[in-house]
Amino acid sequence: MAADKRDTEWKLVKQSLQGDHSAFELLYKSLSPKMYAVSLRYTHQDQDAQDVLQEAFIRIYKNLKQFKFNGSFEGWCRRIVTNTAIEALRKKGRMKENSTEVLPDLPVDPKSFEKLKYDDLMKLVRALPDGYRSVFNLYVIDGFSHREIGEMLGVTESTSKTQLYKARLALQKKVLETIE
Repeated sequence: MAADKRDTEWKLVKQSLQGDHSAFELLYKSLSPKMYAVSLRYTHQDQDAQDVLQEAFIRIYKNLKQFKFNGSFEGWCRRIVTNTAIEALRKKGRMKENSTEVLPDLPVDPKSFEKLKYDDLMKLVRALPDGYRSVFNLYVIDGFSHREIGEMLGVTESTSKTQLYKARLALQKKVLETIE
């Protein structure tokens, strides 16, 4: 089934590269809901997420010839959306915190999170301050290292670690408030 989806996407990409605008429109319609969810993870307002999505799809279209047809087109698009969202946050100056503060390990009770639905947890993540939310998404959801996050966001590795710690602390507090 996954191969069928990949083959369909690759076919639409090839048609788009040949100038078939309706093929790109089909790609947009099939991917935009997922990519909107990605952009919303990094922004906390619908309008900002829409702006990121629009800018990302413009970049996807302009850079379509750079897709190598050796992996997931959706994954390639997700990376562009993520980078576009991070760039938008940087432009707004929302990634400025620098810290060398050493923080203790955070004792997280995993059972706290088991009582929440995915959508409820994502609402809590979206409510985090921009820096915390971005680092949380990049580290926990997208799997980047703190070194990579630091490079992407223009912050130190220790700032990335600090922001992740603070994000987890804030989420744990909100989760406990939500389930009580």
